[in-house]
Amino acid sequence: MASLLYSRLRSRVFCAPERIINVKIVFIGAGNVAVHLSQALQNTGFEIAQVYSRTETSARGLANLLQVPYATSISRIISDASLYIISVSDDAIEPLTGSLELADRLVVHTAGSVPMDVFAGKLDNYGVLYPLQTFSKSSPVDFTGIPMLIEANTPGNLQRLRMIAETISQKVYCASSAERMQLHLAAVFGCNFVNHFYHLSAQIAQQAGFNFDVLSPLILETARKAIASGNPQQMQTGPAARGDRNVMDKHMELLAAHPEWRTIYAMLSESIGKTKK
Repeated sequence: MASLLYSRLRSRVFCAPERIINVKIVFIGAGNVAVHLSQALQNTGFEIAQVYSRTETSARGLANLLQVPYATSISRIISDASLYIISVSDDAIEPLTGSLELADRLVVHTAGSVPMDVFAGKLDNYGVLYPLQTFSKSSPVDFTGIPMLIEANTPGNLQRLRMIAETISQKVYCASSAERMQLHLAAVFGCNFVNHFYHLSAQIAQQAGFNFDVLSPLILETARKAIASGNPQQMQTGPAARGDRNVMDKHMELLAAHPEWRTIYAMLSESIGKTKK
């Protein structure tokens, strides 16, 4: 399923545009995605006209970074921008949308797990501009290699989003809401869950008197091989892949004080064993 979806997305990559469109943008939200996406667009030549956030601290922080005005009241959001990018928590998108009065302006959200039709019946022009990446305010990112998944309610709006996205990324794809949700799920496994495992492995290493960085070469090589092969399953190693019950039993004994870790270990080992078979 994953390889089929990847092939379909790869076949729809677009070439970068030859010029930047004159687009005036308002960011609604000032979280991690908004911080990085707004800077990437501004650095490419787009005009960020305003930042909105419910809290003055976050609104002022991003506005100062971009050197633009900010608002903390929805009624103070300017109405003459070309594009409004909603970058707030998933559950805040729908309530917020119902409060916007933006006539025929193009409004998009940046969420991976929220369908585009959250805007249906409320706005005339809408879509999705979803960067498939993990963001932290303190960690700089290079948008040129970040996949940008776009969707819109009309071909014209899709073209506009495509041209905007292509100014900052070399990997722009059309993806339906269902496809985007599937990729979001894949990202949770490949990013969020993996990072949690880093946290667990760090604690286990610390119990032996070592810092997490002792695992860095192993982690980097594992990621490198998985990406280079294009088929992580073929690169699977370890006792579960070998069916080494003796080693797995010893590991389970070491996890006796952490029953929840034992459960995770057992479930993943079983899944790896079934996959290898």
